[in-house]
Amino acid sequence: MIDPNTLSLPDNATLLTRLSVARQCLNVLRHDPANPTCGQLINICLDLNVYASLVQQLQRSEEGRRLLSERPSLQGKELDLAALERLPPGTLGHEFARYFRDNKISPFETTLELKNDVDFIGKRYRETHDLLHVLTGYATDVMGEMELQAYALGNLGIRTAAFILMFSTLEHLKAPRSVGRSEYLRRVRAAYQRGRASQQFLDFPFEEHWETPVATLSARLCAPAQRMN
Repeated sequence: MIDPNTLSLPDNATLLTRLSVARQCLNVLRHDPANPTCGQLINICLDLNVYASLVQQLQRSEEGRRLLSERPSLQGKELDLAALERLPPGTLGHEFARYFRDNKISPFETTLELKNDVDFIGKRYRETHDLLHVLTGYATDVMGEMELQAYALGNLGIRTAAFILMFSTLEHLKAPRSVGRSEYLRRVRAAYQRGRASQQFLDFPFEEHWETPVATLSARLCAPAQRMN
């Protein structure tokens, strides 16, 4: 078994090196899907160019430059879930805290050092995953997770999301589960299109909106979900 603490991505790593590290991360994630180190590292391995492009986009706006300068954190150690849950029902803070309680999971954590803006964007993408569940309304079951991956692919062009979707779709087509093949493909496609039609979420200051209603933020950041017949 690979020790995830020994894995790292060298500066200016070649494509071959990135793929090799990504493969090792995948081996860890098969046995430990929530591993924070490999979860972030595989995103950086596969999405280094995507994150670099996103950094360039962020540098062109005042909000983006502030995000890169301040590097806010949504890691578990930065969150007071008890205080957030005391906010009024329907607010982002309350619903975010309840999301963790209801799903019996903990907020994202990582031990990776942030050496540059690209590393920060990789971390920011990972730690906004659970917030996107709250805002988009996608569930945390397999279908909901694939919808969220499709949304992220459409919204940001994340290659890791495409990689996960490819393997999940192949497995689903071989052995469909509670959701039939045609419905699965329809929902994934709808989520991808919704992501493309939505405002990019990565530079949004979620930390400043704990008291804002989820419905308000969802209407601002997310295109309406397609109704499923």
